[in-house]
Amino acid sequence: MPVEFVDFEEARDQSGLRMVVVQGVPSPWGEAAKGILHVKQIPWAAVRLDPGNDAMAAWTGERSGPVAVYDDEPPRGGWAQILLLAERIAPKPALLPADAGQRALAMGLAHELCGEMGLGWCRRNVGVHAGLTGGKGFPAGAAKYLADKYQYRASEAELYTQHSIDIVKALAKRLRAQRDAGSRFYLGDGLTAVDIYSATFMALLRPLPPEQCPMPDVMREAFGALDDATEKALDPILLEHRDFVYEQYLELPLTLA
Repeated sequence: MPVEFVDFEEARDQSGLRMVVVQGVPSPWGEAAKGILHVKQIPWAAVRLDPGNDAMAAWTGERSGPVAVYDDEPPRGGWAQILLLAERIAPKPALLPADAGQRALAMGLAHELCGEMGLGWCRRNVGVHAGLTGGKGFPAGAAKYLADKYQYRASEAELYTQHSIDIVKALAKRLRAQRDAGSRFYLGDGLTAVDIYSATFMALLRPLPPEQCPMPDVMREAFGALDDATEKALDPILLEHRDFVYEQYLELPLTLA
């Protein structure tokens, strides 16, 4: 079912799980969190992020999203924190392997997608750099905001691009090895959080079509703007995997309003 939003004040006064999410664009961290909750069938109340709302910032501890708040527990804004909370609230279906070694591999792959200097982080800064230097990137206002959030440094522009390419190649190599072994998933023979993260983070390389992912044209262009080297590195298997995960496990169209 589509995500249903409630007013911030109403959500703050509720118990259970509430999550502040970015609106209008497919922020991959937020879409991944939504996907995890959907797969686990965890009820939750959605709150639209208002970065200028001081009361909301006091409640969540930051002016960003996603941030999950469960009952009277401290807010959780990190991707791993939200995943582990969801695993605790609804242990089944598990989205992390039971085996410690495989679980460590899952968290490592997830970090390459979601963590600092991971794919999402670097692709954000690629768009920031382009937006601040006259290229096909984020609009100036968004670029300046994201530059602070993702610790953008102009001197590291080439690093952001190369790191993105390296991660994309590594992910594709992993999927191809899994396909050769008879699996469509990153780990084993079933869905894990890594599959959800990979599917949602493809928005920063090739957004879903407008009928599945409505977003402003200027932001669609920024999300999908690729240099030649990144375009070449974007193995079709990554988009095939994205489509498979969305079709079989996640919700379409995305609810971004």
